Amino acid sequence: MSLPKKVLEEKFRKFVEEDAGHGDLSTFYTIPRGTVVEAVVIAKERGIISGIEEALDFAETFGLQAKALTRDGSKIAPKARIMLIEGDAATLLTIERPLLNLLSRMSGIATYTNRLVEKIRKVGCKTVVAATRKTVPGLAYFDKKAVIIGGGDPHRWGLDDMILIKDNHVAVAGGVKQAVSRVRGKASFSKKIEVEVRGLSDVLVAAKAGVDVIMLDNFTAKQAQEAVDLLKANRLRDRVLVEASGGITEESLLKYARAGVDIVSLGEITQSVKALDASLEITKVKKPVS
Repeated sequence: MSLPKKVLEEKFRKFVEEDAGHGDLSTFYTIPRGTVVEAVVIAKERGIISGIEEALDFAETFGLQAKALTRDGSKIAPKARIMLIEGDAATLLTIERPLLNLLSRMSGIATYTNRLVEKIRKVGCKTVVAATRKTVPGLAYFDKKAVIIGGGDPHRWGLDDMILIKDNHVAVAGGVKQAVSRVRGKASFSKKIEVEVRGLSDVLVAAKAGVDVIMLDNFTAKQAQEAVDLLKANRLRDRVLVEASGGITEESLLKYARAGVDIVSLGEITQSVKALDASLEITKVKKPVS
């Protein structure tokens, strides 16, 4: 998956404009005009790499030549060489931090997502690990792509991606049944319908109303198990997907997977991400500094 290159270029320019302000003073005063360098991006810790395609486009947007030494989704060790960059020294040093920030953030998200996915797989469960819309404004595309590279599901890309009837929609509409009824009478066949429920009493209501996905909001793992069992007892389990969301952490993840839910969504995948540490090192000055 990828956005058109021109769209990405505009995003990259905004990242640099925000960081550079009216100019990179440090580089302006220390680097002679016309100096050309070679550099390497190095991982400083173990993880799953993500954002290689974006980093290549980022460098090329500013007239630099870049070459990937690994691929998105690859497992990397500390001191692994990730990519090579060659070109104008002043340009490279000015865009260095925004480029590394994006690469590090995406790799951190992919690494954490993959860790959660592998935990579930190791115990034999098929529960999908999904992100949420809790992303930094302007970074949703990059965050969610990193989740996919890590083996997770992006969930909704935006409000127009599917119909998710949340608690406030239910409150205004007068109840789960009423809210779903309004949607089913107007929405396109192409959009899935998900409804957020706060208690067991609404689980059957939602399933009987014909939704595609039931979101168990802030259910404990035990309550999630009760919801799954209730659907089975009423022969409704095969009609809907069951998603658990709200307060789920890496520590409680397996409890929900073992409860039988189809999806667990965690805001912390993108909201509390720890970036993968990486650095850029100049390896050669091709035009001697006068």
